[in-house]
Amino acid sequence: PLTVGGGIRTESDVRRILESGADKASLNTAALKDPEVISEAAKRFGSQCIVVAIDAKRIDSSNLTELSPHHSNCDSLALDRHSKWQVFTHGGREPTGIDAVKWSVMSAELGAGEILLTSMDEDGHENGYDIQLLRAVSEKVNIPVIASGGAGTLDHFREAVEEGMADAVLAASIFHFGTYNIREVKDYLNSCGVPIRPINDSAS
Repeated sequence: PLTVGGGIRTESDVRRILESGADKASLNTAALKDPEVISEAAKRFGSQCIVVAIDAKRIDSSNLTELSPHHSNCDSLALDRHSKWQVFTHGGREPTGIDAVKWSVMSAELGAGEILLTSMDEDGHENGYDIQLLRAVSEKVNIPVIASGGAGTLDHFREAVEEGMADAVLAASIFHFGTYNIREVKDYLNSCGVPIRPINDSAS
Protein backbone atom coordinates (compact mmCIF):
# COMPACT_ATOMS: atom_id res chain seq x y z
CA PRO A 1 0.00 0.00 0.00
CA LEU A 2 1.17 3.53 -0.84
CA THR A 3 0.78 6.15 1.89
CA VAL A 4 1.20 9.82 1.00
CA GLY A 5 1.70 12.66 3.48
CA GLY A 6 2.65 16.31 3.44
CA GLY A 7 0.41 19.27 2.73
CA ILE A 8 -2.80 17.35 3.39
CA ARG A 9 -5.07 19.76 5.25
CA THR A 10 -8.65 19.03 4.25
CA GLU A 11 -11.02 16.26 3.24
CA SER A 12 -10.64 17.51 -0.33
CA ASP A 13 -6.87 17.03 -0.11
CA VAL A 14 -7.42 13.47 1.07
CA ARG A 15 -9.74 12.85 -1.86
CA ARG A 16 -7.17 14.25 -4.30
CA ILE A 17 -4.43 12.01 -2.92
CA LEU A 18 -6.57 8.88 -3.07
CA GLU A 19 -7.85 9.64 -6.55
CA SER A 20 -4.24 10.08 -7.66
CA GLY A 21 -3.54 6.48 -6.72
CA ALA A 22 -2.51 6.52 -3.06
CA ASP A 23 -3.97 3.88 -0.76
CA LYS A 24 -3.69 5.96 2.39
CA ALA A 25 -3.33 9.60 3.40
CA SER A 26 -1.14 10.65 6.33
CA LEU A 27 -2.26 13.62 8.43
CA ASN A 28 -0.05 15.48 10.90
CA THR A 29 -0.14 19.21 11.64
CA ALA A 30 -3.50 19.77 9.97
CA ALA A 31 -5.12 17.21 12.25
CA LEU A 32 -3.68 18.94 15.30
CA LYS A 33 -5.13 22.25 14.19
CA ASP A 34 -8.50 20.74 13.28
CA PRO A 35 -9.02 17.23 14.68
CA GLU A 36 -12.38 16.97 12.95
CA VAL A 37 -10.59 16.53 9.64
CA ILE A 38 -9.78 13.01 10.86
CA SER A 39 -13.40 12.08 11.46
CA GLU A 40 -14.61 13.79 8.30
CA ALA A 41 -12.09 11.97 6.13
CA ALA A 42 -12.64 8.65 7.90
CA LYS A 43 -16.41 8.87 7.42
CA ARG A 44 -16.03 9.80 3.77
CA PHE A 45 -13.27 7.41 2.71
CA GLY A 46 -12.99 4.83 5.50
CA SER A 47 -10.67 4.59 8.49
CA GLN A 48 -8.47 2.10 6.66
CA CYS A 49 -6.97 4.88 4.54
CA ILE A 50 -6.43 7.51 7.26
CA VAL A 51 -3.06 7.56 9.02
CA VAL A 52 -2.28 10.07 11.76
CA ALA A 53 1.44 10.80 12.02
CA ILE A 54 2.61 11.81 15.49
CA ASP A 55 6.09 13.19 16.18
CA ALA A 56 6.83 12.88 19.89
CA LYS A 57 9.64 13.98 22.21
CA ARG A 58 10.29 13.06 25.80
CA ILE A 59 9.67 15.84 28.29
CA ASP A 60 11.03 16.62 31.73
CA SER A 61 7.90 17.13 33.82
CA SER A 62 9.85 19.03 36.46
CA ASN A 63 10.56 21.74 33.92
CA LEU A 64 7.08 22.04 32.42
CA THR A 65 6.07 25.65 32.00
CA GLU A 66 3.58 25.46 29.13
CA LEU A 67 0.47 23.40 29.75
CA SER A 68 -1.83 24.97 27.16
CA PRO A 69 -2.05 23.33 23.73
CA HIS A 70 -0.86 25.54 20.89
CA HIS A 71 -2.95 23.60 18.40
CA SER A 72 -6.51 22.33 18.66
CA ASN A 73 -9.18 23.67 20.96
CA CYS A 74 -9.31 20.60 23.16
CA ASP A 75 -7.87 21.27 26.61
CA SER A 76 -8.09 17.56 27.41
CA LEU A 77 -4.99 17.07 25.26
CA ALA A 78 -2.86 19.44 27.33
CA LEU A 79 0.32 18.31 29.00
CA ASP A 80 0.05 17.65 32.70
CA ARG A 81 2.41 16.58 35.47
CA HIS A 82 2.07 12.97 34.39
CA SER A 83 2.91 13.57 30.74
CA LYS A 84 6.05 11.91 29.39
CA TRP A 85 5.97 12.80 25.70
CA GLN A 86 4.95 15.98 23.91
CA VAL A 87 3.77 16.26 20.32
CA PHE A 88 6.04 18.36 18.11
CA THR A 89 5.57 19.69 14.58
CA HIS A 90 7.85 21.04 11.85
CA GLY A 91 10.32 18.19 12.03
CA GLY A 92 10.51 18.18 15.80
CA ARG A 93 11.25 21.89 16.14
CA GLU A 94 7.91 23.26 17.31
CA PRO A 95 6.33 22.13 20.63
CA THR A 96 2.55 21.98 20.74
CA GLY A 97 1.73 21.62 24.43
CA ILE A 98 -0.12 18.41 23.54
CA ASP A 99 0.39 15.07 25.28
CA ALA A 100 1.40 12.47 22.68
CA VAL A 101 -0.44 9.56 24.30
CA LYS A 102 -3.63 11.58 24.73
CA TRP A 103 -3.44 12.71 21.10
CA SER A 104 -2.98 9.12 19.95
CA VAL A 105 -6.09 8.06 21.84
CA MET A 106 -8.15 10.93 20.45
CA SER A 107 -6.95 10.24 16.91
CA ALA A 108 -8.12 6.65 17.20
CA GLU A 109 -11.46 7.72 18.66
CA LEU A 110 -11.97 10.18 15.79
CA GLY A 111 -11.53 7.43 13.23
CA ALA A 112 -7.86 7.13 12.34
CA GLY A 113 -7.00 3.68 11.02
CA GLU A 114 -3.32 3.75 11.94
CA ILE A 115 -0.89 5.75 14.07
CA LEU A 116 2.56 6.48 12.64
CA LEU A 117 4.49 7.14 15.85
CA THR A 118 7.93 8.73 15.50
CA SER A 119 10.29 9.29 18.40
CA MET A 120 12.08 12.52 17.51
CA ASP A 121 14.60 11.77 20.26
CA GLU A 122 15.68 8.55 18.56
CA ASP A 123 15.11 9.45 14.92
CA GLY A 124 18.31 9.15 12.90
CA HIS A 125 20.46 7.94 15.80
CA GLU A 126 20.11 4.20 15.11
CA ASN A 127 20.11 3.40 18.84
CA GLY A 128 16.75 1.67 18.84
CA TYR A 129 13.10 2.68 18.96
CA ASP A 130 11.62 4.35 22.04
CA ILE A 131 10.08 1.19 23.46
CA GLN A 132 8.38 2.97 26.36
CA LEU A 133 6.66 5.40 24.00
CA LEU A 134 5.52 2.62 21.70
CA ARG A 135 4.13 0.56 24.54
CA ALA A 136 2.42 3.54 26.18
CA VAL A 137 0.51 4.27 22.97
CA SER A 138 -0.08 0.67 21.87
CA GLU A 139 -1.66 -0.19 25.21
CA LYS A 140 -4.12 2.70 24.87
CA VAL A 141 -5.36 2.35 21.29
CA ASN A 142 -7.03 -0.47 19.38
CA ILE A 143 -5.64 0.44 15.96
CA PRO A 144 -2.26 -0.46 14.43
CA VAL A 145 0.76 1.51 15.64
CA ILE A 146 3.73 1.91 13.30
CA ALA A 147 7.07 2.35 15.07
CA SER A 148 9.36 5.00 13.61
CA GLY A 149 12.67 6.53 14.60
CA GLY A 150 15.78 4.73 15.82
CA ALA A 151 16.30 1.46 13.91
CA GLY A 152 19.98 0.59 13.73
CA THR A 153 20.19 -3.18 14.16
CA LEU A 154 18.06 -6.14 13.21
CA ASP A 155 17.11 -6.73 16.81
CA HIS A 156 15.71 -3.22 17.12
CA PHE A 157 12.88 -4.31 14.83
CA ARG A 158 12.11 -7.30 17.02
CA GLU A 159 12.15 -5.14 20.15
CA ALA A 160 9.68 -2.70 18.64
CA VAL A 161 7.21 -5.48 17.88
CA GLU A 162 7.67 -7.79 20.86
CA GLU A 163 8.47 -5.28 23.61
CA GLY A 164 6.97 -2.08 22.23
CA MET A 165 3.85 -3.88 20.95
CA ALA A 166 4.12 -2.13 17.57
CA ASP A 167 2.13 -3.62 14.72
CA ALA A 168 4.60 -2.48 12.06
CA VAL A 169 8.04 -0.92 11.86
CA LEU A 170 9.42 1.88 9.71
CA ALA A 171 13.09 2.49 8.95
CA ALA A 172 15.05 4.73 6.62
CA SER A 173 18.73 5.26 7.40
CA ILE A 174 19.74 1.61 7.57
CA PHE A 175 18.27 1.06 4.11
CA HIS A 176 19.57 4.31 2.60
CA PHE A 177 23.12 3.57 3.73
CA GLY A 178 22.97 -0.12 2.86
CA THR A 179 23.44 -1.39 6.42
CA TYR A 180 20.69 -3.94 5.83
CA ASN A 181 18.19 -4.66 3.11
CA ILE A 182 14.50 -5.44 3.46
CA ARG A 183 15.00 -9.17 2.92
CA GLU A 184 17.51 -9.35 5.78
CA VAL A 185 15.12 -7.60 8.13
CA LYS A 186 12.20 -9.82 7.16
CA ASP A 187 14.27 -12.99 7.39
CA TYR A 188 15.48 -12.01 10.85
CA LEU A 189 12.01 -11.22 12.14
CA ASN A 190 10.72 -14.48 10.71
CA SER A 191 13.52 -16.37 12.49
CA CYS A 192 12.41 -14.71 15.74
CA GLY A 193 8.86 -15.94 15.26
CA VAL A 194 7.43 -12.55 14.33
CA PRO A 195 4.61 -13.01 11.78
CA ILE A 196 5.64 -11.17 8.63
CA ARG A 197 4.78 -11.35 4.95
CA PRO A 198 7.63 -12.99 2.99
CA ILE A 199 9.21 -11.43 -0.06
CA ASN A 200 7.77 -12.85 -3.28
CA ASP A 201 10.83 -13.84 -5.31
CA SER A 202 8.75 -14.30 -8.45
CA ALA A 203 7.84 -10.61 -8.35
CA SER A 204 11.45 -9.42 -8.33
